[in-house]
Amino acid sequence: MSLRLLRLVPALVLIAVTMALPPATASTSGDEFVAPTAEPPERPDARPPRNVTKYVSVGERAARIALQAVGVPYRWGGESPSSGFDCSGLVRWAYARVGIDVPHSSYALWATGRPVERTRLRAGDVLVFSGLGHVGLYLGRDRMVHAPYTGSTVEVVGLSSTSYGSRLAGARRVTPA
Repeated sequence: MSLRLLRLVPALVLIAVTMALPPATASTSGDEFVAPTAEPPERPDARPPRNVTKYVSVGERAARIALQAVGVPYRWGGESPSSGFDCSGLVRWAYARVGIDVPHSSYALWATGRPVERTRLRAGDVLVFSGLGHVGLYLGRDRMVHAPYTGSTVEVVGLSSTSYGSRLAGARRVTPA
């Protein structure tokens, strides 16, 4: 084997090992999680591609979890599906399921995370309403999930189609520490 070829062997081995490894799943922004998922096929008879990854934010994961509580009765001070939820208890429970501790207080949630403009809302952003006495989790497409009041259950509502849209004081994006 020539000296020139021997010098190339380590580089070729490194390239081969790199190509054999799965794609990286870490995010540098700190607020995103990569979950493996299969994209829908282009044609009905086509197979989905393998090892396709989609970036799913922590907030989106929390919002999906909160949707599991739809129909659970409202209970003041509640933060579990077995005993019921109040608005901030629902937010606390959903974020706890993704490993983030947030306060069980709508006033304290107003100071959590970072502010988000209404035009830049993403799933999982905490919506805070006038008077700071009510919160919900944004789902996307102008909808939120929340625990509204005594005698009701956790529900999904549209912001524009209810009075909540006009009462929105602001939104906060919760990110991992």
